[in-house]
Amino acid sequence: MTAAPPQTENPEMPVAAIAGIIATVAVFAISQGLSYPLLSFILQRQGVSPALIGMSAAMTPLGFILSSFFIPAMSRHVGSGRLAVFCALSAAVLLVAIAWRQDALWWFPLRFLLGFAANPLYVISETWMIAMAPAERRGRLMGVYASIVSAGFALGPVTLAIVGTEGWAPFLVGVAAFLLCALILLLALPRLPEMQDEKPPTSVAGFVLVAPLLLFAVFTAAAFEQALLALFSVYGEAHGSSETRIATLLAVFIAGNVALQIPLGALAERVGAIKVMLLCAVVAVGGCALLPMLLASSLIWPVAFVWGAVAFGIYTMGLIMLGERFSGPMLMTGNAAFALVWGLGGIAGPPVTGAIMDLIGVEGLPLALGLLCGSLVVCILAGLALPKRGASA
Repeated sequence: MTAAPPQTENPEMPVAAIAGIIATVAVFAISQGLSYPLLSFILQRQGVSPALIGMSAAMTPLGFILSSFFIPAMSRHVGSGRLAVFCALSAAVLLVAIAWRQDALWWFPLRFLLGFAANPLYVISETWMIAMAPAERRGRLMGVYASIVSAGFALGPVTLAIVGTEGWAPFLVGVAAFLLCALILLLALPRLPEMQDEKPPTSVAGFVLVAPLLLFAVFTAAAFEQALLALFSVYGEAHGSSETRIATLLAVFIAGNVALQIPLGALAERVGAIKVMLLCAVVAVGGCALLPMLLASSLIWPVAFVWGAVAFGIYTMGLIMLGERFSGPMLMTGNAAFALVWGLGGIAGPPVTGAIMDLIGVEGLPLALGLLCGSLVVCILAGLALPKRGASA
């Protein structure tokens, strides 16, 4: 289970191809960011219980998780480009079906299939981005990629504020975005590499043994982000914060995520992605420690901004390190493993953190997130202390 040698970088960056991939993922992220709150609003109006709404929402990440095991094989058999176009078109059809059949029970399989169709597009796009980015610019390019994905998800709810949440209008916006995504892909395909022409030496599940630290970093980033987004309102209300203040703090958290990925990527090019990942994890722990003291203070605003940046920065550094270590079929397998672990972290983070809050009180939120990021700090330091041939980043 030895990593494939890093790929040889092209002397010139394929600007048009990279721009096409970034545009594709931006449009797709907007569609995904729109669909999550839209479907929840509709179910609320139908009188569906919060528990059932949560279970319905979990179907999409469940589709992400299960599809991860099949992405390398599907890409190898039908081609990564054709698979990506098919996924975008499938997502459009599924969103039409969801709009046509607005029934909570029908949405369970439909939302699962939507996640199953969406995940390969993210995996293939990230693989293309990493493969085409010159080594000396990979940090900044992956920072651009991460920022645009985050911005796309953030723009989804903004779109709903413009078009509303009733009738076909919001669904048609999502469908149009999926179709535009497929069109951009078709135009960009001649410039994109075919990433999966041979069987990788290990499976998606086996990748855990190849790069355990990278996958733990992805799990940490996902669990941190989803637990904070799900439970920060509970934490803030317990400390007397208004709903408006809580929502604004979360917006600042997301804004930091969007704004600072490119500087973090540039820093990774100078000092190394593993050191920036360590910095992100340490700062995240610091944010957890400061949260109880600064929540009612004006200092919480810059802290939340930086906190958002470093929380997702852990994932961005993982992508950069993946590109440094792997190429070819192993790069595709690694990205599929990232998607799998992101889904697991996103599903596990909120309930585990919520259980800790039930056990010890609302301060269980910063404690749980701090322990998670602290564990990553320990793992990174242990990896850096090992001889190069024994390190398993």
